[in-house]
Amino acid sequence: MTEARNAVLYRMVLSDHTCPFGVKAKQLLQHAGFTVDDRILRTRDEVDAFKAEHDVPTTPQVFVGDERIGGSDDLERWLAGQSG
Repeated sequence: MTEARNAVLYRMVLSDHTCPFGVKAKQLLQHAGFTVDDRILRTRDEVDAFKAEHDVPTTPQVFVGDERIGGSDDLERWLAGQSG
């Protein structure tokens, strides 16, 4: 039996823009077998508050357990390291 793999994804989905990197991160996680807790940031104020709270320059941001993986490029590298 395999252990459940869960990730939390914070990504920006504004009324006039969906961040393509957030979409990519969600797809990468799902393809890797993760259950994704998809937390949508719906306003610029929510995005700015999230970035300030977590001291990060961009969204999306992925967390697995207590570890912040980072954005979609960081996630790709992290996943590549998990398979080896």
